[in-house]
Amino acid sequence: MVEQELRTKQFTRVSDLEVLLSDLNGALAGANEKYLESCSENYSKIFVMGPLRSGTTLFTQWLANTGLTAYPTNLLSRFYGAPLVGAKIQQLLTDPRYNFRNEILDFNSEVGFSSDNGKTKGALAPNEFWYFWRRFLPFDELDYMPSNELRQKGNLPGLRNELNALANILDKPFALKAMIMNQNIPDLAEQFDKALFIWIRRDPVFNIQSALEARKRQYGNINTWYSFKIKEYPQLNDLDPLKSVAGQIAAINSSVEQGIAILPDHKKLVVQYEDFCQRPKYYYNEIVRRLVEQNGVCANEVRDYVGEKSFASTNGWRLGEYTEAQAAALCGHPCKE
Repeated sequence: MVEQELRTKQFTRVSDLEVLLSDLNGALAGANEKYLESCSENYSKIFVMGPLRSGTTLFTQWLANTGLTAYPTNLLSRFYGAPLVGAKIQQLLTDPRYNFRNEILDFNSEVGFSSDNGKTKGALAPNEFWYFWRRFLPFDELDYMPSNELRQKGNLPGLRNELNALANILDKPFALKAMIMNQNIPDLAEQFDKALFIWIRRDPVFNIQSALEARKRQYGNINTWYSFKIKEYPQLNDLDPLKSVAGQIAAINSSVEQGIAILPDHKKLVVQYEDFCQRPKYYYNEIVRRLVEQNGVCANEVRDYVGEKSFASTNGWRLGEYTEAQAAALCGHPCKE
């Protein structure tokens, strides 16, 4: 509640919408259970990991545009408590197979490449889907739990079953942001035989700048913590904002690196944001190769890459509160006083 009160007007939640969605999802919960009867693991899941403001939104928008995967849309996110019902409704409203005499075409807007602190526009644009994740993760003061506690108190099998069922309904591999589990990757990985963990990395200097800018947009200042409260939050929260953010990003990258270290090559991919902007086709082919290898998609169902040839990197120093040199000096020792 305190965090909600601190948000700028642009990012304040709409209480009437929250009440409506809670009521709707509660009413649909029983119907959602019916669709869980088909939750075998037929398709791969693609989990996008990495720090806040590292390029994960651009990456998921790009992946959505390729047509290779299904993904949580802004429309589907409204059904966070009954996503399988939501997927069926989405098909009814947007799938050309069910279009009767062009009665309903309003939802089929293009997926663009703009966003605002991870928020996209358009019914079929990718959504971060955090309300869905929190149904299964009993996180409280921190967005992290030791493995033994998470397995005891959480519902990871339930998460697995709903993601499998979503992919089956949408008839494609299912890709989504999973940064809420940046520090619990092994716990998530053990739930799936067919999973690809994609770690998005960015030049830490500009990652730091972007995170500070996000703080300012979300709360009107650079002092308030933004994004998930990682296990290092108590040590980082009260530091100078530059040191706090530098430590936050370094800690997340360290956790992701450790989390994917034990995974076989066909279950992980490291994507450097700057390189991705230069050659997205390369990463498309790398993703396809891994999905085919883990039998999470049929090779003859994959089309050749026809997406963007490149993206303009947003790296470039803009922040007035600190200099680029100050940020660079912290990248090797983010928490050093």
